[in-house]
Amino acid sequence: MSKEAKTPRVKMRGTFSWALWDWAQQPYPTLMQTFIFPVYLAGTVATVDQNPDVALGWATAIAGVLLALTAPVIGRRSDEAGRRKLWLMINTYGLVIISALSFFVEPRPEFFIFGLILYGAGSIVQETAFINYYAMLSSVSTPKTIGRISGYAWGFGYAGGIILLLVALVGFILPDVPWFGLPTDNAFAVRAVFLFAAVWIAVFSIPLMLRVPETQRKASYQKMSVLAAYKQTIREIGTLRKQAPETFKFLISSAIYRDGLAGVFTFGAVLGTLAFGFDQTSIIFFGIAANVVAGIGAAIGGRLDDVVGSRAIIIASLIGLIISGTCVFVFAGNGASAYWIFGLALCLFVGPAQASSRTFVSRFAPKGREGEVFGLYQFTGRAVSFLSGTMWSLSIAFSTLVGVTTQNTVWGIWGIILILAVGLVLLLRVDPKPKVAEVL
Repeated sequence: MSKEAKTPRVKMRGTFSWALWDWAQQPYPTLMQTFIFPVYLAGTVATVDQNPDVALGWATAIAGVLLALTAPVIGRRSDEAGRRKLWLMINTYGLVIISALSFFVEPRPEFFIFGLILYGAGSIVQETAFINYYAMLSSVSTPKTIGRISGYAWGFGYAGGIILLLVALVGFILPDVPWFGLPTDNAFAVRAVFLFAAVWIAVFSIPLMLRVPETQRKASYQKMSVLAAYKQTIREIGTLRKQAPETFKFLISSAIYRDGLAGVFTFGAVLGTLAFGFDQTSIIFFGIAANVVAGIGAAIGGRLDDVVGSRAIIIASLIGLIISGTCVFVFAGNGASAYWIFGLALCLFVGPAQASSRTFVSRFAPKGREGEVFGLYQFTGRAVSFLSGTMWSLSIAFSTLVGVTTQNTVWGIWGIILILAVGLVLLLRVDPKPKVAEVL
């Protein structure tokens, strides 16, 4: 068979392997960031006096600030120094280590700070990995398929989340005798889920390592100090504002609303547990349903993205999120049923907004500079990533200030809604087809 005949098949394998990484890293957002580890920290490890809902908010905010300090350097290195795949794998196995270490967070208050540190560190490592992962999107797709590939990959990740939650529930949490005869005392079975997460990430990231081509170092590459990288980033932002103002406006608007999207998943399970009375089993069932709904939303949004454009999908999704979030608060008095309905509605719109955002960036990122643009994408996002954690915590604190004495946690949703609304207003001012930023 000729080399030409082999090329499409090799490219298809590379595309599939790239998409499979969304499946591979899914234990972190699903188990470690949303439905099990934070619920375990807030409901089992911490005491009420430690204010776990507020503490998780501040941990998220601190992690966001630290990531903002590193994103510019990482993005530039991704383009100039090459080795995107190598650094993606380093970050991936960083998540493996953090997930495994979470097993040692025992159900006692003195382990709460240790758990918060791991929680924040995992957020930093995962977001760092995304810089290189997103930068690969244009190399495994075409202009006509980029939207659907991005959407399908996101949906693929949600499918993995469903399986992960089912395995966690059936194999470790529900049985009187968990798989492998594991003990149930000292929350051992729940903690074993974190080891399972580590193994999943390690195994399913192998195809990307083997089948996606590595990027090469540019001939013009020169090592740059951290300080010089930040100076260059500031110059790039100024240049971008002058030469591609629509791109600049999108980066600012997306930085804000993406932090709201992150807040939906970061605090979703905590909200269900502390405000609506879900126990660990109920929150996992909710998580399974949430991943089904989010996966469907991402797949449909990906198909429509190639037809109506990324911006239109994001706008529709943000409107849906704001309405759903408002309903969560308004109908909170109806109990768990309200969260099942409107919490799942939130999940339906998160997937399309996330997938179309990275697609939008890929559409206007110049070839060979994807890492740099996605570095700015992550940098601007992380520069304001303290917003969701801060607004969540401040909204809860405000409820106490105005005399609310019960169900204070549900007030945190207003902080997320405000962030989404501001991002939407700014996005409405962005041209649906920004000029490609050829010079940064």
